[in-house]
Amino acid sequence: MAIPPDVLAQRRRRLMDRLGPDAAALFVAAPVSLRSNDVEYPYRQNSDFLYLTGFVEPEAVALLLPGHPKEEYVLFVRPRDPERETWTGRRAGVEGAVATHAAQAAFPIDKLDGKIGEYVSERERLYYTFGRDTAFNQRVLGWMQQWQMLRPRSGKGPMAVLDPGEIVHEMRLFKGEEELACMRQAAAISAEAHHAAMRAARDGMHEYEIEALLDYTFRRLGGSGPAYPSIVAAGANATILHYTTNDQPLRNEDLLLIDAGAEYGGYCSDVTRTFPVGGRFNPAQRAIYDLVLQAQLAAIDLIRPGVRVDAPHARAVEVLVDGLLTLGLLQGTREEIISKELYRPLFMHRTSHWLGMDVHDVGKYKLEGNARILEPGMVLTVEPGLYVSPERAAVDPRYLGIGVRIEDDVLVTADGHEVLSAAVAKAPADIEALRGEPRD
Repeated sequence: MAIPPDVLAQRRRRLMDRLGPDAAALFVAAPVSLRSNDVEYPYRQNSDFLYLTGFVEPEAVALLLPGHPKEEYVLFVRPRDPERETWTGRRAGVEGAVATHAAQAAFPIDKLDGKIGEYVSERERLYYTFGRDTAFNQRVLGWMQQWQMLRPRSGKGPMAVLDPGEIVHEMRLFKGEEELACMRQAAAISAEAHHAAMRAARDGMHEYEIEALLDYTFRRLGGSGPAYPSIVAAGANATILHYTTNDQPLRNEDLLLIDAGAEYGGYCSDVTRTFPVGGRFNPAQRAIYDLVLQAQLAAIDLIRPGVRVDAPHARAVEVLVDGLLTLGLLQGTREEIISKELYRPLFMHRTSHWLGMDVHDVGKYKLEGNARILEPGMVLTVEPGLYVSPERAAVDPRYLGIGVRIEDDVLVTADGHEVLSAAVAKAPADIEALRGEPRD
C-alpha cells in the first residue's frame, strides 16, 4: 500500500509553510549498503525521504523550495537506462519523477552539482540532516563554502545549515489515517505470523525454523518483510534482550520469546509474545508470565490524552516490583527498590518507545525538560518484561533462565487508546489453546 500522492503533497506543504519562503530543504535517499564484494543488502529508503516523497529508489535527492513560483518540489533521480535496468530493475527516471511522483521539475542525479546553486544560492537558510552518508555531507559543505564566498558580493546565500528533523520528526510523530491503515495492516499480518509460530513450535525444532515461518507469513500476507531482525529466543536465550542468533534448538521445558513485527507500506509493527514450547506453562513460568502480563495491562490502561509518556513505564515498574517482592526475587521495600532502581537486573529497559516508519520511531520524549504529554495520533509500544539470567546468584533455581516479554502497539485516541495488535493472543488460556495438547 502506497501513501496517496495528495497526502504526500499535503506533508510537503505543511513542511514548507513551516520553513518559510527564504529557505530551502534538501533530503537525500538512503545510500546503498554492500553486504560483501558487489552484493548489496536489501534496499530500504530513508524514512524522512520516503515520508515526504514516496520515492523508493536510491541515488535520489529531493529539494523543497517554499515560495518558488513554479518549482517548489524538485527531484534529482537516476535516469532511465535500459541496459542497467536489465540487471537491476526498472527505474522511474526523470519522466516518472514528474508523472508518477508529482515533482514539478526533475533532473538526472548527475546534474545536481550544476543545478543546486540555481535553486539555493539566493536562499537565506538551508535545511539538511547531516547523516551517515559522509560523501554527501562533504558535498553539502562544499556548496555552502561556495555560496558563503559569494555572499559579500551578492548579499544573498545560505548563512547556516539547519536540521529539518526538528520539524519533520514532529510531523511524523502524529499519524494520519493513511498511516494508521498501514500500521493496522502491519499489526494484522504480525498477528497471523505469531499465531503460526505458536501453532508450529515443537521440541527439536530450531529457532531459525520459526524465524523462517515468520518471514514467510509476513511476505505471504503482503508485508515487505520483517520491520527489524526477528528475535526468536528459546529458554535462557530470552534473557538476552536483542538476541538474534536464532540458531538453538527448542525444548519442551522452554519458553519461546518471539519479538517480531511485519513492515507494511513503509510502516512497522513491533510485537512480542512468550509461550511454552511444550504447550503448557509450568508453575514458575506461569508466575513470571502472569506478573509481566499484569504489568503490561496496567500500563496500557493508563494510555490516553493528557497522560505523560513515562507514566506507563512507572506503572509497569510498580506492578513488577510488587510481584517480584511476593515471589521472593527482590527484597526490601517497594519505595527503596524503585527509587534506587534495584529492579534493573531483572527489568533493564524502558516500557515504551514511539512506533511508525521506524521501529524506534522519531519524536521527542521530553519537551522543556519534562516528559511530554500523550496526544491523539501518537503510537507507542508497551513492552514490560522480566529476565532472570541463568547466571544470577541467590535466586530460587525454579526461575533461573526464564525470560518473558509481552509487547503491543498502542494508538492514543481522542478518548483513550486502541491496541493495534490486540488480535495477537496473550492470555495464558488463549496461548495454550493455540498450542494444542502438551507435546512429548
